[in-house]
Amino acid sequence: MTVQPPIAMLAELTHRCPLACPYCSNPLALVQKDRELPTEVWADVFRQAADMGVLQLHLSGGEPAARPDLVALTQAAREAGLYVNLITSGIGLTPRRIGQLEDAGLDHIQLSLQGTNAELADWIGGYNGGFDRKMQVADEIKARGIPLTLNAVMHRHNLDDLDRTFDMALEMGARRLEVACVQFHGWATQNRGMLLPTRAQTAATKRKVAEAAKRLQGILAIDFVPPDYYAEYPKACMGGWGTAGLNVTPEGKVLPCHAAETIPHLQFDTVTDRPLAEIWYNSAAFNAYRGTDWLPEPCQSCDRKEVDFGGCRCQALALAGDANATDPVCRHAPGRGQVDALLAAAEADETTAFTYRRVAAT
Repeated sequence: MTVQPPIAMLAELTHRCPLACPYCSNPLALVQKDRELPTEVWADVFRQAADMGVLQLHLSGGEPAARPDLVALTQAAREAGLYVNLITSGIGLTPRRIGQLEDAGLDHIQLSLQGTNAELADWIGGYNGGFDRKMQVADEIKARGIPLTLNAVMHRHNLDDLDRTFDMALEMGARRLEVACVQFHGWATQNRGMLLPTRAQTAATKRKVAEAAKRLQGILAIDFVPPDYYAEYPKACMGGWGTAGLNVTPEGKVLPCHAAETIPHLQFDTVTDRPLAEIWYNSAAFNAYRGTDWLPEPCQSCDRKEVDFGGCRCQALALAGDANATDPVCRHAPGRGQVDALLAAAEADETTAFTYRRVAAT
């Protein structure tokens, strides 16, 4: 297949974060501060990304505001010609720092929402006072007119507040709302029983999202990421492996998606050892699951193979024990019974406490 340049890059600047969200997509083994790429290396990576055709840069973490050089990194990315989106919890941002980021050329902010009130949000995020701090930051963003996306990570304990979530997005002046149901990678795998919504919640959410999208058309764009396990067919992970975007970890590993490092037979290059474009086009890891030639049956004979590309490789590994297998979410997958068993177990799960993202980094 002809490989096109990536459109977007996610730069995970750090794994440090004041929140302890139990659904965090970061790996269980967190990268420590002394292994993070320095400012000048990130700046060079941004230039390489722009040269190879990347248009959008998403500065993420952890919490990217934990980096004291965040303003310098933003400026370096804008000087490279990239559209810069900051993905943040808001913790660590002050009015002064937001002003500095704006002056450096920041284009957009994506603010996470753990819950619609302090009690719920601080319990989910594992950080007392986090909700109030977030609301102050939201007010500052609105006052400055910086384009805002509200990212509401939804699960069993906050889906019933979805109507209030819509209202909050409007009150904050958000242009876009992501209703993103938890995907079970990283820390979410440790909390599946606490996070997986019920079938009734899932059905109600789909109905509410459809109604709100129609009602708020032209006012608030709504992106919906439904719970994978209740789907009939899998999503095309990242638009297809090595197709549209790439991730760079705090220590410089280049990945096709957040969870790709869980696949043990793949080796991922780092930006300090190999140019970014060479990794994208020529590395074994990025070419491992590109296109459709590698697909197993029943995917290879399926008329959806150019739509979902067999689904998520990391999910196939996590559920079927084989990254080369059909994503078990698919109703035609040999491993679909494993998903059904997980759903049944979640319905009966009586767990009442989260396993927070607080394990010591390694």
